[in-house]
Amino acid sequence: MRLFALEESYDLGARIASAYGQELSELEHRNFPDGECKIRPLCSVNGAHVCIIQSLYDGPVHSVHDKLSRLLFLIATMRDHGAVRVTALVPFLCYGRKDRRTKMWDPVTTRYVAQLFEAMGCDDVITLEPHNLAAFQNAFRIRTHHLSLGDVFPDVIAWRTDEAPLVVVSPDPGGVKRAQLFHHELQDRLGRPLGFGFMDKQRSAGVMTSGDIVGDYEGKSVIIVDDMIASGGTMIAAAQACKKRGAAKVYALAAHGLFAPGSEAMFTGMHFERVFVSDSIPPFRLPDGAKTHRLEIVGIEDECANALRGIAF
Repeated sequence: MRLFALEESYDLGARIASAYGQELSELEHRNFPDGECKIRPLCSVNGAHVCIIQSLYDGPVHSVHDKLSRLLFLIATMRDHGAVRVTALVPFLCYGRKDRRTKMWDPVTTRYVAQLFEAMGCDDVITLEPHNLAAFQNAFRIRTHHLSLGDVFPDVIAWRTDEAPLVVVSPDPGGVKRAQLFHHELQDRLGRPLGFGFMDKQRSAGVMTSGDIVGDYEGKSVIIVDDMIASGGTMIAAAQACKKRGAAKVYALAAHGLFAPGSEAMFTGMHFERVFVSDSIPPFRLPDGAKTHRLEIVGIEDECANALRGIAF
């Protein structure tokens, strides 16, 4: 397998390639004054299984749309030059939120993105903790592979949680299945029973309304799990609800740290003991220094390398 990484994901790609046991193959990136670009491999891909690594988040240099188009064009380029199989390793897959119609004339953008990958000749898509796993799997007609929270985080969490009773919480009903899977994997890893809970939440036109929280939290440590942290409002609301119910400690854990404006509030006050995210997205929107000392970023290179070994031929 030949591994490539676009320039905006080069550092992550290099770590994944090292974990896989080889170096990245070279690409030429050429940017034109009008904003267009040309990207080509600097080695033959004829007859090869090619993997392209690109995480599809917005900024700090290229927009999410630029990154998506660059990845799609490079997939098609590899096909044009004889690659027999093309895998896209996309740690953060954009447009996962809009996977169904909730209002009249809504787009189903998750499906449209899937169709673009298929049209360019992609064979496999690997991603970390999609927003809705069933919708992700159903949107693509090509092979899909996903890494879960349980693949990346249990060992990191286990030794930081003392012998106090532990509860895994979903901050909204839509994430209950994700939290249940993580709950089962962490419970098996720790070898002791864990509690489970969730908070009711509704969002419309970008406005979040929190409801009741279900579960027993008195004197317990809590891990609130989600696929992503954007503004952090959902996580903070769930943490406050857990503490009102008597939780002793609260941890936040998410696959992807987007850290949109306002998310700094997660690191002020005493909402969380620690905030855990993967390195699928660099935390470039957060301030450096003591303000975010509770943030811990977990590398995904080993899990990505293992996923590639599982599909390589």
